[in-house]
Amino acid sequence: MRYISTRGQAPALNFEDVLLAGLATDGGLYVPENLPRFTQEEIASWAGLPYHELAFRVMRPFVTGSIPDADFKKILEETYGVFSHNAVAPLRQLNGNEWVLELFHGPTLAFKDFALQLLGRLLDYVLEKRGERVVIVGATSGDTGSAAIEGCKHCENVDIFILHPHNRVSEVQRRQMTTIFGENIHNIAIEGNFDDCQEMVKASFADQSFLKGTRLVAVNSINWARIMAQIVYYFHAALQLGGPARSVSFSVPTGNFGDIFAGYLARNMGLPINQLIVATNRNDILHRFMSGNQYVKDTLHATLSPSMDIMVSSNFERLLFDLHGRNGAAIAGLMDTFKQGGGFSVEQERWTEARNLFDSLAVDDAQTCETIAEVFEQTGELLDPHTAIGVKAARECRRSLDIPMVILGTAHPVKFPDAVEKAGVGKALELPAHLSDLFERDERCTVLPNDLKAVQAFVSKHGNRGKPL
Repeated sequence: MRYISTRGQAPALNFEDVLLAGLATDGGLYVPENLPRFTQEEIASWAGLPYHELAFRVMRPFVTGSIPDADFKKILEETYGVFSHNAVAPLRQLNGNEWVLELFHGPTLAFKDFALQLLGRLLDYVLEKRGERVVIVGATSGDTGSAAIEGCKHCENVDIFILHPHNRVSEVQRRQMTTIFGENIHNIAIEGNFDDCQEMVKASFADQSFLKGTRLVAVNSINWARIMAQIVYYFHAALQLGGPARSVSFSVPTGNFGDIFAGYLARNMGLPINQLIVATNRNDILHRFMSGNQYVKDTLHATLSPSMDIMVSSNFERLLFDLHGRNGAAIAGLMDTFKQGGGFSVEQERWTEARNLFDSLAVDDAQTCETIAEVFEQTGELLDPHTAIGVKAARECRRSLDIPMVILGTAHPVKFPDAVEKAGVGKALELPAHLSDLFERDERCTVLPNDLKAVQAFVSKHGNRGKPL
């Protein structure tokens, strides 16, 4: 399997090199040169497989030529063996044909564990084989950071620096990052918003001279391995509900477009998906594009669903690449227009194609709380605010009641007590046993100004397990 850049000017790479590259040298994102496609008979034969075995069959084509089958199987078995539910991603029924896919049974109680538990093990495998050491600099709006730290904390050849917006993540999210200690783990609170953090990461990839020769690796969803791992649970959910003999629809809470892009890829790989719904909060750049062909920066607002408090959706470039016939020059031009002017529209036929592929809805905090309360009253199920946005969007945008609707349950509600409290549910939230003492643990975090040079100087000084790079 070879991978190419969305901007067309970077060399094609194999999986191993893409894993370590993150951003392409031309500023683009890597995507497979050719997407594997499975027959309906092949997909049907996977019914009943344990999650790690299904993951092997779905992801194997993406790593062919880089990781032998036996090694990849072992990595996947270890990855999903740490999840607390035997089904790994169980489905919970809300009503007759509406389901929540619970993606929060990993170590950090969020869907990011599916990809980042795998990414840490893949990095360990590849770096040990190559005898290399790398630095991870990642940005988080809440859940990626703790999942990345949890997934990579035991990696012998990795130093990890996670940037989060100061005072803009929930206390549980923050503590899940700042209470994990290690010589190779560094939490940085940036006096800015998530987009500031994300822009620093991108700028650091563009010019890595501050690392003095050490390679920078991405853990954000710009890393192809993140997207690859998320494709699997679309197949998993569909197979539980009678797929591929029947089609299934999905509503996906998303800010950076990575999770729903994985669903788009699953459909292109042969999974019968009837509908994909983009569910966003007040920070609605994706909804404004899908509903009105306006991909334009706006003011970033703090909401009760902080993991989606994102103004610029990095992975959207991967979809644009397909919408433009995989024309790298066209995407480079669009991204330059966006950088210079803060927005763009696409040609009518390309936007029409996007509208055929996706529905969308933006949900504000009041509607989020109403949905949490409504679902709890009707079913006794308590949703986190991101999942509630997915439920609201599913109910507003659904095209057919006859087709099963799966809402991606992206996080455990215990991570967002403010939203639960504002919803007036009145249910006591208890942390799982492995996190029961989270609020008593010591924290370690460095607050830095919203300044790229200050962050890069910190990374340079504290890399290599405390020895300056």
